[in-house]
Amino acid sequence: MLFKVISPYLIAIIAAWFIAQAIKYLYTLKRKEKLKLRSHLFISGGMPSSHSATVVSMMTIIGLRDGVGSGLFGLAVLFAFIVMYDTMKVRRSSGEQGAAIRELIKEQKSSVELPRVAKGHTPLEVIVGAFLGIVIGVVVFFSTI
Repeated sequence: MLFKVISPYLIAIIAAWFIAQAIKYLYTLKRKEKLKLRSHLFISGGMPSSHSATVVSMMTIIGLRDGVGSGLFGLAVLFAFIVMYDTMKVRRSSGEQGAAIRELIKEQKSSVELPRVAKGHTPLEVIVGAFLGIVIGVVVFFSTI
């Protein structure tokens, strides 16, 4: 069986990323925004946070398999909080600055190439992504024991 060959840690991470990106795609479709499936699977920002889903699914499966008292679980918690903080604060702030710079370039009709803007996440997007990660981690744990 495939679940016995592949590491449950990797299954949780891959499943969390894929499911979060699929939900993000469906959520965007519901809002009737124009998008392309291929490029949307790798887009940053949006509901839910795939960053949060992946790191929390990893943290959850480590906690369930190795115990919440393990050093690895402690490291996973630290890593998850750093990633979620970064996506909510640092990346979101730089994304807002990038959008403002793009608008200034357009307004000035400058010949400067427009920079790519990477969106960060709102606190709600991070919380929903983290909850999704917990659910996926638990499902993968019980599917692989």
